[in-house]
Amino acid sequence: MVGRLPSEHKMHLKLLGALALSTSVVALNNGVARLPVLGYNTWNAYQCNIDQDLMLTTATLMKSLGLLDAGYHYVNIDDCYAEKNRTASGDIIPDKIRFPNITAMTDQIHALGFKTGIYSDSGWFTCAGYPGSFQNELRDATTFQNWGFDYLKYDNCAIPYDDIIRQGMVGKYQRMADALEQLAATSKKPPFIFSLCEWGWSQVWLWGKNFGHSWRVTGDIAPQWDSLAAIINFNSFITQGTDFYGHNDMDMLQLGNGGLTFDEAKSHWTAWALMKSPLLIGTNLSAITPDILGILKNTEILAINQDPVVGESISPFRWGINPDWTSNSSFPAQYWSGPTQSGTVFMLLNTLNEPATMFFNLTESPWIRAGIQYSVRDLWTHTNNGTAVRNFTATDVPAHGVVALLLKEAGNEPSGIFPACSVWFQCTDKNGTHVGG
Repeated sequence: MVGRLPSEHKMHLKLLGALALSTSVVALNNGVARLPVLGYNTWNAYQCNIDQDLMLTTATLMKSLGLLDAGYHYVNIDDCYAEKNRTASGDIIPDKIRFPNITAMTDQIHALGFKTGIYSDSGWFTCAGYPGSFQNELRDATTFQNWGFDYLKYDNCAIPYDDIIRQGMVGKYQRMADALEQLAATSKKPPFIFSLCEWGWSQVWLWGKNFGHSWRVTGDIAPQWDSLAAIINFNSFITQGTDFYGHNDMDMLQLGNGGLTFDEAKSHWTAWALMKSPLLIGTNLSAITPDILGILKNTEILAINQDPVVGESISPFRWGINPDWTSNSSFPAQYWSGPTQSGTVFMLLNTLNEPATMFFNLTESPWIRAGIQYSVRDLWTHTNNGTAVRNFTATDVPAHGVVALLLKEAGNEPSGIFPACSVWFQCTDKNGTHVGG
């Protein structure tokens, strides 16, 4: 789908820019999830085919593969872990066959050094038909804490009738947010990390940070380039929604599940990491390849995702093959940048179906200073690639491939360069004449 944004969407983007100024004020700063969550979620690889042994095996594999050391600290169950009916007293109970002792399971996962996450729903039922938490929010939150969980993914299926719920989407999620806040106050334990799985239909990137630490911005991801491109395109207009304690969630990682080339997998993970999305692996780790593991363990890019000084996402500074601010779900923005504690990070995304040369003037990025030369670090080859003066060219970027760079100031640019301005048609001499080009 291709289209110029209508006037109401342009106004919406101006509003998002204003909101970005106050993100740190309104975000859910309750001591947890200041940075994006890294970990594992069962849904992509297993859906409902989960049990206690699988969770323990997965946690053990994550540790042996070095993923815990790389920062992937959460092992999360998704849907289908419970019995279909609550007890007579109203409690959710784990599936008696597949999760015979869920508390022992979380204890064992914690003993390996991880934290644990669980799933519920803001409606009557989960998306797979298990008990939801509507009208049982505090009861279920207490149960999850008693089982030993630290994180709650909260879905959006089986919404009650209007004359029962009498809430908009904000109020629907606030019910559980209030329960989690009450639980933290009474239990004196750290608050749950609260992940809203609302699919972005009610502009959750505007209000979600009042209640949760992350919020889904689109529908479900699929392991195809078209799905990734559409999610990147959508997120390119709402990057202002991400900062410390609150993150646009672009959905779980599809690396290693088939359907993506190696270059597409690199682009997928790079975009998610640099846009400060939560990074939740959804791969069968017993079959993971060294190439995919290498992507997941790129420590230079992970350091930017987990930057303790700068919390904001990268954003496009030029759309590339489309005019700026063009929404194109097949060919999203190509040129991105953002600040980090140690320089300016750039992502060049080749959305074309063939290799391409990608060129930009450094000062197109708002984070680059004119008149300065920059050292160039390639975050995928892990090499220092000389100094960039005024512009940079990446040649032969693979189809659907990515280049990730970290530029650091390396002194003033050499004297005598003509013209006197990198963007010559915007510069003027002090006597009023334009600088020649």
